[in-house]
Amino acid sequence: MGLNSEDRKFLKLAIETASDNIRDQGGPFGAVIVSKGNIISRAGNRVVTGHDPTAHAEVQAIRMAAAALGSHDLSGCVLYSSCEPCPMCLGAIYWAGIRRLVYASDRYKAAASGFDDEMIYTELALDHEKRSIIMDHGMKDEGDRVFRLWDDFPDKVLY
Repeated sequence: MGLNSEDRKFLKLAIETASDNIRDQGGPFGAVIVSKGNIISRAGNRVVTGHDPTAHAEVQAIRMAAAALGSHDLSGCVLYSSCEPCPMCLGAIYWAGIRRLVYASDRYKAAASGFDDEMIYTELALDHEKRSIIMDHGMKDEGDRVFRLWDDFPDKVLY
């Protein structure tokens, strides 16, 4: 599907956000979340300046949009990103319920500039015991008990 004039406008804003963010000591990434033609949030990558490895532009924009809309459900929104989202951001996009993503640069250009996520993509496809992170599994019954509480909790909100 091609981009329409509205897509180009918001994608250009995401790219400008990324450029501005570099000058503001942030990373070269920007994201804009739009609902019904209105900008809900706009954010740059603040990993280094915020001392937060999860402060990627897309995650920042999702947090801001959820707060602005008073909901964890952003299914009516479109996310515009200056670059193809990393696995963490892609996971956040899925969890937020966003059903459309428009991006400019890709993960291969990001990798060439020092932001290589390929190891994460590779690791996610591996069995637990083959990953570089040691994953010990224990206290399963106790952990499962929390889900039984959740299953019986009458006021739960599924997400």
